Order: sequence, then structure tokens, then C-alpha cells
Amino acid sequence: MNLAQRNGNDLLVKHVDALRDAFRIVKMAHPFELEAIVILPDHLHAIWRVPPNDSDFSRRWRLIKAYFSKMIPHEETISPSRSRKGERGIWQRRYWEHVIRDDLDMQRHLDYIHYNPVKHGYANSAIDWPFSSFHRYLADGYYFNDWFASDDALRSAEGDD
Repeated sequence: MNLAQRNGNDLLVKHVDALRDAFRIVKMAHPFELEAIVILPDHLHAIWRVPPNDSDFSRRWRLIKAYFSKMIPHEETISPSRSRKGERGIWQRRYWEHVIRDDLDMQRHLDYIHYNPVKHGYANSAIDWPFSSFHRYLADGYYFNDWFASDDALRSAEGDD
């Protein structure tokens, strides 16, 4: 999920508590398990597990974006088309969705997500980035302290920033 204005924008980490609140609110009404997440200044990646027979990702993302937008100050530039539609102009309208196929696919996406702060130069290693589920996976023994994903794992993870 990307902000509309990415370059130099730190909105998501500046207001990370509001983003966490938005996730909590939406999860109460539209349950899902947050399997993994990394929140960067201008975008985030997440892996969700939704209940059987409920794959309405769009509604969940729309609500998360709406709650977050209501909780933070109005500081963004709003385009005329967004203004006419009553939109704030914080988020890009589209997002990328992928269904995890198997354990290897899951591992590749976990690696991609947790390596993302290093890839973008926000941290020297995954353990250095505070806004990540990496720390939960580390505590569970999935990763080790000085982990960083191999080039193969990163290349094989699907998706663009």
C-alpha cells in the first residue's frame, strides 16, 4: 500500500500509532490475521490471513485507509480530481494483491517484506527497523539476529514498491 506522494514523505512512520489503530478498528469488524507487516515512511507491505469464504481485501484496505486518513492532520496536497470526489489525497488508489501459493511462496514473501527497510536504505539490517513483524518472527526462531535475505529470495519474491 503506497502513499500518493512517496518521495520524502514520512507520514506512515510519523503517524504509526494512528495506522495501528486503523488496523485494530478494521480487524474488529472485518477479521483477519496479520501474518507479517513492514511499515516504511511512504508505503507498507502486509500478509493477511482472512477467514474462509471472505476474501474482501478491498473493503479492508479501503477502511484502513479511511480510518487512518481521518485520524491525522490535513497536511497533504490534494489534486482537483480527488478534491471533487471528497478524497484526502493521502493514498494511491490501487494496491497489489497476491494469494500465497505454498510454504516456499510464503517464505519468499516474508523475506521480501522483512528485507524492505534494508532495500530502501532505512536500516542496515532487518533487526534495526522498528516497524516490522521481523521482531515477532525473530522471537519465534524463524529468523536470527543478523539475518538478511539472500539475493535469490529477494528476486523471487513477487511485487513492486
